[in-house]
Amino acid sequence: MQTSPVNAPDAAEPFRLHIGGIHPKAGWKILNVQPGEHVDYIGTCSDLSRFADGSVAEIYASHVYEHLGYQEELPTALREAHRVLKPEGLLLISVPNLEVLCQLFLHQSLNGEQRFHIMRMMFGGQMDQHDFHKVGLTFEFIQHFAGVTGFRELRRLEKFDLFPDTSGLQFGGVLISLNVELTK
Repeated sequence: MQTSPVNAPDAAEPFRLHIGGIHPKAGWKILNVQPGEHVDYIGTCSDLSRFADGSVAEIYASHVYEHLGYQEELPTALREAHRVLKPEGLLLISVPNLEVLCQLFLHQSLNGEQRFHIMRMMFGGQMDQHDFHKVGLTFEFIQHFAGVTGFRELRRLEKFDLFPDTSGLQFGGVLISLNVELTK
């Protein structure tokens, strides 16, 4: 495990970066705010300064960007992702879908425990200092932030199935994540 190198890998070819990941996968490097067995780099998604411009082919971040403040942190993180991506590079993001969670929360058939569980999906599990959500995101909101940070295309996907994570999480048979592919 590399703890916190000063520079990114010297790679002739752009590599793929999994932000917030814990599961290794061939061809991917992991950046996480917390150390872990398979974490290659310790740091935040809003400071990718260790990676050169255009050095990353693809970035995947599942349930990461909702932990950022929408005034400064989220736009900064998206600008950083845009900067490090190669031309035509992809940013794949999965976040709790605020619209779906609101609809689920208001469903008449739910009891208090179920509503509490949905509220935790909205605001974070709050199990540690990093597990707090600062923004609720919808496709419209992501479209806005993507536009002001330089991404030129967005495409909504049902789920990614790249890693065992929450991009395909369901509650009551309903997918709760908004999965979006952004193209530089």
